[in-house]
Amino acid sequence: MSLQGTKDSSCLITVREFRPGDEACFRKLNEEWITQYFSIEAKDEEAFADPQSSILASGGRIFFATIEEDCVGCCALIRLRADEFEVAKMAVAPLWQGSGIGRKLLQSVVEAARSAGARRLYLETNHILTPAIRLYQSIGFKPVPLDRVVPSPYARADVYMEMFLV
Repeated sequence: MSLQGTKDSSCLITVREFRPGDEACFRKLNEEWITQYFSIEAKDEEAFADPQSSILASGGRIFFATIEEDCVGCCALIRLRADEFEVAKMAVAPLWQGSGIGRKLLQSVVEAARSAGARRLYLETNHILTPAIRLYQSIGFKPVPLDRVVPSPYARADVYMEMFLV
């Protein structure tokens, strides 16, 4: 699927789940933002190399924002426990950033988690990603108290947030 195209605010944005063949789009969207600010880490490579076994097989889900057939955003729900998911690998193609796609995608992911019986969502990010942090806060994510922060497998993670769904 292409990540190209021209930005047109009248385009219809749809959110759908992962389908076979989406691996390349998932990798490209995430590599784009990660390499802009950081470097690809082992845990990233594990997810990109085989999202089926690293995310989906354990009960996780991956969502894509599309315009027509073009992937313009993605976000994963990684199952941590029966009633808890990590929101991860959220990305929006640079051309489409600031157009509301991230918000629509995140809202869809939160609703999917709620429908799946999740009681808590968790995420890790970095303090320099202020637009993402503002989006997470606006949806209802709050900082995890320092005494409950679990060390991250990502060197870049320095902001930890959670949202309770009940």
